[in-house]
Amino acid sequence: MKFDPALKIQELRQFGEFGDVNPSITDSATYTFLHADDMQETFLGHTEGCFLYSRHWNPTNKYLADALAAMEDTRSAWITASGMAAITCALLQLCNTGDHIVTSVTTYGGTYAFLKNYLQKFKIDVSFVNITDLKSVEAAIRPNTKVIYTESVTNPLLQVSDIPALAEIAKRHSIKLMVDNTFTPMILSPARLGADIVVYSMTKFINGKNDCVAGAICSSHQFIDELSNVNTGTAMLLGPVLDPMRSASIHKNLHTLHIRMKQHSFNANFLAEKFQSIGLNIRYPGLPSHPQHELHKKLMNPGFGYGGMIAIDLSTAEKANAVMQKMQMADVGYLAVSLGYFKTLFSCSGKSTSSEVPEDVQKEMGLSEGLVRFSVGLDNDIENTFEKIKTICAEEGLI
Repeated sequence: MKFDPALKIQELRQFGEFGDVNPSITDSATYTFLHADDMQETFLGHTEGCFLYSRHWNPTNKYLADALAAMEDTRSAWITASGMAAITCALLQLCNTGDHIVTSVTTYGGTYAFLKNYLQKFKIDVSFVNITDLKSVEAAIRPNTKVIYTESVTNPLLQVSDIPALAEIAKRHSIKLMVDNTFTPMILSPARLGADIVVYSMTKFINGKNDCVAGAICSSHQFIDELSNVNTGTAMLLGPVLDPMRSASIHKNLHTLHIRMKQHSFNANFLAEKFQSIGLNIRYPGLPSHPQHELHKKLMNPGFGYGGMIAIDLSTAEKANAVMQKMQMADVGYLAVSLGYFKTLFSCSGKSTSSEVPEDVQKEMGLSEGLVRFSVGLDNDIENTFEKIKTICAEEGLI
């Protein structure tokens, strides 16, 4: 049956305490109880709908969590102060000392560093695999494996993960599948495709303004309850709580996400086709030439397009830097990290957001030193944007 994540958000009836059309912002760190027994029961986790301390839950974050759970079609969600907090808290909740993780080698640099370097202190082992090679994924699983981790569309090579097939592998081995869906909110719905846990950096497309850092974990009631348990919950005890003011702002922005994703996708698809036509080495899931184009088309929710991310291989870091500097001077966008902003952002991945990945590993995964990650903005004149980039590429001898 067709799933419409935008409609699921719009169907929510979330009013403020005085009937406000926007849910009220609860600007409190702690909450009072009318009866002492209620406080005791809340600390024990026996009471629904009560708030005790904002590091645990607060009403404003709960509004946003409920909206995200509706969008993802999960039973529950948890809001964090960054995307990395969502990833790290979820993985540390799933894994203990001596456990093992199978992950895509192509992943955000910060995630790679956490998996490769930080988890060593807990003696949690990690196997890095080509996530599009399902045989290598299954071959990497061990008796102590607890989770398969991947990104729906990988950063920055834009490989498409076969989430249903990965879910089957995970289920067969009684382990969890965790998917970062930051690149493709609304476009792909990992939980509906079989993922157990979906994580986001809401800093990116979901918020869309680049004015705050935030994350989310979407999963079952049981997993979210475990995360927020006052005695053993990783999110509760590590404390990466998002400020309610920021949470309320993101909640409002969530209601325009479907419109923004359609425009990001339209613009990116236009540029990808044009780039390909002038001979640039381009990767975009919306192009039939993309290795997983048909898979993406099969998995996606209709109407939202193929996303706003393009990868352009300009062969060398020198060429990439020259083109990016000229694009910024020509008002194409900004030479900056991050993505999902209303302005176009571009950076040379191997020297920036994937720099945590060693150069030999970058080469093995096919990450060229001249690969530019291009987050296409909401330009209302995308034809003019293309003409500017075409001129710059010609000046640099790329076409």
